[in-house]
Amino acid sequence: MFILTDEDKLLKQTMQEVDTTDRGICTKGWGGCAKLHVTDWLNDIKTAIPGDDIVEVRFKNTRKDYYRNVNNLNISVGDLVAVEGSPGHDIGIISLKGELVFEQMKRHKVTLNNGEFRKVYRKAKTVDIDKWKEAISLEHETMIKSRQIVQDLGLDMKIGDVEYQGDRTKAIFYYIADGRVDFRQLIKVLAESFRIRIEMKQIGARQEAGRIGGIGPCGRELCCSTWMSNFVSVTTNAARYQEISLNPQKLAGQCGKLKCCLNFEVDSYIDAQKDFPPSNIPLHSENLTYHFLKADIFGGIYWYALQGNGPSNLVPVPVRRVKEVQRMNRNGKKPEKLVTESFDVTAKNAESFQNVVGQDDLHRFDQPKRQMRKKSRSKRRNPNQAHEENKTQNQGQRQSRPQQGQRNNEGQASRNNSNRKSRRR
Repeated sequence: MFILTDEDKLLKQTMQEVDTTDRGICTKGWGGCAKLHVTDWLNDIKTAIPGDDIVEVRFKNTRKDYYRNVNNLNISVGDLVAVEGSPGHDIGIISLKGELVFEQMKRHKVTLNNGEFRKVYRKAKTVDIDKWKEAISLEHETMIKSRQIVQDLGLDMKIGDVEYQGDRTKAIFYYIADGRVDFRQLIKVLAESFRIRIEMKQIGARQEAGRIGGIGPCGRELCCSTWMSNFVSVTTNAARYQEISLNPQKLAGQCGKLKCCLNFEVDSYIDAQKDFPPSNIPLHSENLTYHFLKADIFGGIYWYALQGNGPSNLVPVPVRRVKEVQRMNRNGKKPEKLVTESFDVTAKNAESFQNVVGQDDLHRFDQPKRQMRKKSRSKRRNPNQAHEENKTQNQGQRQSRPQQGQRNNEGQASRNNSNRKSRRR
């Protein structure tokens, strides 16, 4: 059983007072955040291959780096460590260790500083965390002031984020600019204003969105802040291949650029359209002309509209029928109908799908249950009701019997009276 020492308890208590969401801790305690989170699926496998001394350390937002554990410290994922900086030292969180570190380095194409890894000095102490906490509290104010300085100098750039080093001797200013910017005067002004070492680092719009984070229109966290680190250019051709409406508001992400997810499925759409006929050729029947309007790629259906009708009264035509009609038109022939009877079922099935959200009652599933309960209660009450009915019938029979006896007695009395009268006469 793992037991926390007094020093670990003090570090944990100090961590709960620090807003470390940008540093990779989303909860008030130890744990990982979603910013480029890595799952170590080899943590329960013991290996004799050396190389466990290389660790991955996470800093603010998406910044990560790799260090060597030269002192063979007993560190694990989630520990705060003091690592070598330039100059001084920095504070980071261990995000990965073991064999997967080398896979991450290959994936991100990491280049070493002078061919050597930087060092892990020690586990972070209370003094280190206190100074780190002070540095974090200065970042937002520094970013606001630096933006004002950039505006005063008239530079065409934007300060997107500021990250202080753990010992407060250096700060990294992440900026966005469309072109080349001469910020030599800016560095002098920033160094005089904040009395720290200044490092300027240019990032793109997608990298800025990844550092800030957020929720996409799909309801999940942004890909650029959770797992994506290599950004490929996205063009509107990806939307055209997938038959997506070219609406800039829907195609743009939070970075203002085209969404990276437009490239995720474009290869599947391109492969599916290899055997499709050209869509820019109108189809001619004996009396009508049809123009292409849209396509269902994976359904294998082209939708055509009559010439002059626009998007109303669309006619779904299977791809194999489109090829057949185009072949007939090239040979100078025109079919009697665009869609034969054998394809009517396909057309009906295609039109049968409708959006019925909100048209059904929310309690439609509760009504059958209530009816079943009523029936079950009536079935249970039937034996009792039958027993009560039998009782009432028996009581009625008993009450009717003395009435019949009274009637017989009355009849006999009337007969006796008549006999007496006849004797007197």
